[in-house]
Amino acid sequence: MARRSRTSSSRGGRRDSKLDLLGNISLLAGCTKGELRRIASLTDEIDVPKGKVLTRQGEPGRECFVIVDGTATASMRGRRSSPMGPGSFFGEISLLDGGPRSATVTAETDMRLLVLTSQGFSSLVRETPTVASRVMRALAQRLRDAERPRPEL
Repeated sequence: MARRSRTSSSRGGRRDSKLDLLGNISLLAGCTKGELRRIASLTDEIDVPKGKVLTRQGEPGRECFVIVDGTATASMRGRRSSPMGPGSFFGEISLLDGGPRSATVTAETDMRLLVLTSQGFSSLVRETPTVASRVMRALAQRLRDAERPRPEL
């Protein structure tokens, strides 16, 4: 079972620890302390075991994820991607367009993730242009990668 923790107290080490985690994620580089505090208030931190299916292609998406520790692999129509590691994010496409999950993502190792609900994601991209811009850049790169010819095996 995943452990969830949402930090609601502005005092103490747990919030500072979460802010430190957020500050070390490349997606959030360039965010101010205030923006990081806002992001911390919107996210839950969870631990998941190796082998856990985090998203399933074709199913509705209600949250997106940022990898803090560990690795995951996405598969789309049976094709596996390169492993995703700390700082990678996934699940945002369903939140942007309201469509079903475009890939199945599975934990390859035990993982620690930050989870952002659909509502939290909408607030984040609306309130934090730095993050919105980075999400758009990452989506464009994924599209370009998907369009590249792949060698036949």
